[in-house]
Amino acid sequence: MFKEAQHGLINFESDAIWRCVTCNKCVERCPRGVSIIDIMRALRRAIIGMGIAEPPSALASALRNLTATGNPMGEAPENRNSWAEGLDIKPFDAATEYLFFPCCVTAYDPAIRNSIVATAKVLTASDLNFGIINGSVCCGESVRKAGDEDLFKQLAGTNTTLFTGAKVKKIIVTSPHCYHTFINEYPETGGCFEVIHISQLLAELTANGQLKLKGDGTNRKITYHDPCYLGRHNGIYEEPRKVIKAIPGVELLEMQPAKADSLCCGGGGGRIWMETKRTERFSDKRLQQAVDTGADTLVTSCPYCLSNLRDSSNNQAVPVGLSIIDISECIAQAL
Repeated sequence: MFKEAQHGLINFESDAIWRCVTCNKCVERCPRGVSIIDIMRALRRAIIGMGIAEPPSALASALRNLTATGNPMGEAPENRNSWAEGLDIKPFDAATEYLFFPCCVTAYDPAIRNSIVATAKVLTASDLNFGIINGSVCCGESVRKAGDEDLFKQLAGTNTTLFTGAKVKKIIVTSPHCYHTFINEYPETGGCFEVIHISQLLAELTANGQLKLKGDGTNRKITYHDPCYLGRHNGIYEEPRKVIKAIPGVELLEMQPAKADSLCCGGGGGRIWMETKRTERFSDKRLQQAVDTGADTLVTSCPYCLSNLRDSSNNQAVPVGLSIIDISECIAQAL
C-alpha cells in the first residue's frame, strides 16, 4: 500500500486503508523510521477531507454524531455527566486541583460505566481534590486518526476554550487515547495542561500511602493487558503493574506477548467505531492469551480495550472463566 501511495496508484476505495489500528508496532520495528501512522492518517484525511471515496458506514455515522452532539454515540450532550448522579462529585471550579475527564465510552456506554464510577469512588477514597465540568466534548483522538482533521480541531478547540476559561491546570483521564491527545496534540490548539492517566495516579497514591488497599481475602491471580496508547505510544508499562502488585494477596501473571510486544485489542485508529469481522478480531486472540496464563482476572486500563475484550468474552469467541475489569474496578474491590 505504501509503495502504491508513493507512486500515486493508491485505491482510495480499498478497505485496507481503514484496517490500520495505529498501534505503533510497525513504527517501532521499521528499520528506516518511517512514520507509518502519519501516512495512514494522510490517506484517510484525503478521503474524509476531499470526499474522493466513502468511509465505512459505521465510522461515518460516528463522525456525524460527533459533529452534531460532541460524542460518537449521538447521545444528548447534557447527559455526559449523568454517570455521576448520586456520587456527590463537586463541579470543577478555580479552587479544584484536578479536572476529572471521563472518555465518551465510559460516560455513555452502560456496559462499561461501572469502570468510571469505580474510578470516582477510588479518587474520593483518596481524598483527592477533583471535580467534573459541564460542556466538554470528545477529546477527538480517534477522529484525527480516522482522518477528519477539521472535526478534530473543532472538538479540541471547544475543550481548550472551556478548560482554559475554567482555569484547568491538571487533568485526570482514564483513557490512554485522551491521555495521548491531550499531551501530544492539544498543544497545537493552544491547550497546554498537566495530564495524568489513572494508572499513574493510582501508582502514586498507593506508593505514598494515600490510598490503602486491604484486598478481598482471596489469593487472586491477575493478568494485565497493555493498551497500545498507554504503552507503545507513551511508554507507560510499570505503573499499572505496580498498582496491581500493591493489592494484598494478588499474583501478577504476565501474558505473552506483553509490554512493547503486546497485541492490540483492535480498537485504535478509529476502529472502535467500525465493524470488524469475527475472524479478524485481535481481541479474540488476546483473550485467549489471557486465558492461557491461568489467571482468574484480566485487568486493563483503557475503555476501548475493556469494551473489545468484554465483547469477545460475551460472544464466546474464547471459553472464558475469568473476570474482565478496569484497573480502577480492581482497586475499588481492594479498598
